[in-house]
Amino acid sequence: MPMPAQVLAAMLRADPAGPRVTAYDDATGERIELSAKVLATWVAKAANLLQDDAQAGPGSRVGLDLPPHWRALYWALAAWSVGAEVAVGAAAAGAEVLVTTAPAAAAAASGYAVLVTPAALARSNPQTPVGVIDEARELATFADRVDPYAAPAPADPALDPGDGTAVLAYRAVVDGTRAQDWGPAPRVLLTGDLHRHLLDALAAWAADGSVVLLAHPTGEQSARLAAERVTVRPS
Repeated sequence: MPMPAQVLAAMLRADPAGPRVTAYDDATGERIELSAKVLATWVAKAANLLQDDAQAGPGSRVGLDLPPHWRALYWALAAWSVGAEVAVGAAAAGAEVLVTTAPAAAAAASGYAVLVTPAALARSNPQTPVGVIDEARELATFADRVDPYAAPAPADPALDPGDGTAVLAYRAVVDGTRAQDWGPAPRVLLTGDLHRHLLDALAAWAADGSVVLLAHPTGEQSARLAAERVTVRPS
């Protein structure tokens, strides 16, 4: 099966302009749509921050203390692009690099920390602790193209779910069986925790598909999902 970075590269070749991520946040009223090209730009900026500023790469761990959100998708892809292991859930706090939405967690981190502001148009976060990277302010300064210093090996750890289950290697993090079951170009509703979101997103993209995320959904969602042409709702 392909590695995560290869999945992103394949999307760029197949259709750089079509939607690959559609995200709603009913708490703010936001709707965000990312093409493969836009997603790749976010990934490149985050990946350059990770390898140039945080010295992340094969053998290091990037903890994502993030809710299921479109920003979590590009941070995971960025970590995988430079060969690092992504740690979520309870495993995130012990990583050398912590990416979090919580100012207190960022301040308490023992290593490199990034504070993420979920709002799409955020330009800075006044709650950023001293010594912590303000993603809203700093990420835009990094390059739109990434050239990884080292590539991960297929057996290298890729995803620690933080729930006591096995760490997934790079060769196993993209679930080809699920992608085949969903058919070509599925439109997948992401559900569950961040670990589940990441695996389902990779499987959808590997099948040349796209994903829909609903943050803080209010009310009945059938009409919205029909309008978004969702074809897969993983149980």
